[in-house]
Amino acid sequence: MQEEDDESSLFEPRIVHIEPGLEFVTRYEVLEELGKGRFGVVHKVIEKRSGQKFAAKFVRCRTAKDRDKLIFQVQDEIDIMNMLRHQKLLQLAAAFENPREMVMVMEYISGGELFERVVADDFTLTEKDCILFMRQICEGVAYMHRQQVVHLDLKPENIMCHTRMSHEIKIIDFGLSQKIDPNKPIRVLFGTPEFIPPEIISYEPIGVQSDMWSIGVICYVLLSGLSPFMGDNDSETFANITRAYYDFEDEAFNTVSQDARDFISALLVKRKEERLSAEQCLKHVWLDPENHHQTVVLSTDKLKKFIIRRKWQANHQVRQVA
Repeated sequence: MQEEDDESSLFEPRIVHIEPGLEFVTRYEVLEELGKGRFGVVHKVIEKRSGQKFAAKFVRCRTAKDRDKLIFQVQDEIDIMNMLRHQKLLQLAAAFENPREMVMVMEYISGGELFERVVADDFTLTEKDCILFMRQICEGVAYMHRQQVVHLDLKPENIMCHTRMSHEIKIIDFGLSQKIDPNKPIRVLFGTPEFIPPEIISYEPIGVQSDMWSIGVICYVLLSGLSPFMGDNDSETFANITRAYYDFEDEAFNTVSQDARDFISALLVKRKEERLSAEQCLKHVWLDPENHHQTVVLSTDKLKKFIIRRKWQANHQVRQVA
């Protein structure tokens, strides 16, 4: 495992520009598939010259019209990632353009999704672990927000572990991220239903505070395995989010501290202006590991069921798109 840590530490941030596709074939060897998403397939690749591992996302387009749109979207993502130089944020290594495909080569992180790591048989989840993870998420998001960049798709699948043995996390997938101007209102109609804030559903202006709602939902799920606003369908979920009603009544919260509940309550606030900022979160009493000496083990049974459901939904969505 030490080798994986050393390998990822070799990565040096660089400014990326789109290059011709033939360059990719010359420089990289494509290895096994790492995963599929809404927008493409990710493979492990090796840079032939250095032997260093990377992850390459291949996004295909069907028509010339799609190609123009895809280039525009990928260029947006590259522009955003070129601005984000922080150890908690995934870094971009290179990008290539083929006639029917775009390839984005990114830093390789081997630890898998955070939630899958904490439910593994060799991991015992405590509230202090949750504090360490949430603190890192807030550090990465605080940096993004200082650059006036909003992520807009913070969810468990986009929080990855650096390696299989470390507590270090990385935030990934900046495909929906936007640079915002506080003086120009931006409205969007996208996101992941369980994690989007009320202002998106109401088609009201978003802000950096929109990410903070999603962080509150992630924290609620991590501690309990329960999804605070999920209904039987998207319409019901959206109605629950718009009402901003949730509680801590389930027995899963019996072993969760009051400080943790206060932290979540300061984020799951309907009016975005009243939510804690990422910087304020880092000063919250709950996010100071030194204030938390209890090592009560949290049950991950419900979190396992949450992960299984999310995977089923993701596979179902991929099949529908295909």
